[in-house]
Amino acid sequence: MRVILTTTLLLCCSNIFMTFAWYGHLRNLSHRPWIIAALVSWGIAFFEYMIQVPANRMGHCVLNVGQLKILQEAVTLTIFVPFSILYMKEQIRLDYLWAGLCILGAVFFVFRQRLFGQ
Repeated sequence: MRVILTTTLLLCCSNIFMTFAWYGHLRNLSHRPWIIAALVSWGIAFFEYMIQVPANRMGHCVLNVGQLKILQEAVTLTIFVPFSILYMKEQIRLDYLWAGLCILGAVFFVFRQRLFGQ
């Protein structure tokens, strides 16, 4: 269980970098040429990968690839929704709730054997 928690924490950290690499330039560099935004994003993504790769290697010791992917998707939505509302100043949308429920369903199905021993 400790490995899963550590993996999740590392994936959260890496996802913060990823979210800024993917979307931060829309707010901060929209007036600059796209190549500048791409280079800055690649620089930020370097730090994301420096955290994400060890997280996945550690997590793969106790989780399969499907579980790692669904965990990453749940983390992505958990990080993205506050980012889009607080940083990008976008409106909160009911669609975020529905997307979250779908991801929660995916988490249930991919982890149910681990949770319920089936």
